[in-house]
Amino acid sequence: MQSLDRRRVLKALAAMPLVAASFNRAYGEEDILAKIKARGKLIAGTEATYPPFDFIKDGKVVGYGRDILENVTRKLNVELEYVDLPWAGVLPGLLAGKFDMVAAGVNITAERAARFAFTLPISEAAPAALKRKSDGSIKTVEDLSGKVVGTQLSSAGEQSSRAFDEKLKAAGKPGYKELKTFVSYTECYIALMNNTVDAVIQNKASFGALIKERPGLFDIVGNIGDLRYIAWCTRPEEKALRDFVSDVILDLRNSGKIYELQDKWFGFRMEIPTSGYLPTGAV
Repeated sequence: MQSLDRRRVLKALAAMPLVAASFNRAYGEEDILAKIKARGKLIAGTEATYPPFDFIKDGKVVGYGRDILENVTRKLNVELEYVDLPWAGVLPGLLAGKFDMVAAGVNITAERAARFAFTLPISEAAPAALKRKSDGSIKTVEDLSGKVVGTQLSSAGEQSSRAFDEKLKAAGKPGYKELKTFVSYTECYIALMNNTVDAVIQNKASFGALIKERPGLFDIVGNIGDLRYIAWCTRPEEKALRDFVSDVILDLRNSGKIYELQDKWFGFRMEIPTSGYLPTGAV
């Protein structure tokens, strides 16, 4: 009898991980939406130095991104809480579980799309160069050869900058005099105003907002790469949240409200695609 009881106990113990996993799935331990609703708030990671997407005004994160995200929290019936980090810590912070999703302006790249679950895009992201309006030595993007170029560290802008430098060299030009990287794009703009760099490379949509805010100081030189898109992302195992957010973005697009927000924050409109924006092999 003891031997039989012992076998039963061992069999029960061996089955416990499977039972526990089934319980977790059935009762929502792995359901990120259930966790958010139970907590009463959605926690989003961002870098609030990236106008007009996310920036600080009167001690609060505001911008195009927040206006969209508040539609998500309204539908979930929860509060919105931001975790504001330097850009280099945003995507690692998501993987470390510091917040539920990234709601910063994330350029969709093949490398990122293989590691994170991206929502529908919220804007276009054509990498472009910005110069001082008074600088007559830069008329086209090819004139960046021999110049000091600035961009944000660990950003898609840095990838685009390095790729364009190689393109210049492949065309027989010397390439940049120097590529300087900064913690934030705000620092890039200050360096451009102070003549520390000759141009800044970032996505064109953000330049539009900067020029609108500071008329007469800057000019967009032109695009240095192909059109990409900006979106938000979740951990790959939490696609339920990604899909929920994508549905809200789609509703805003179909109703035209997202284009009204683009008018408000950018002064122009960008198409929001429903397909073709993710690279091959995306999560």
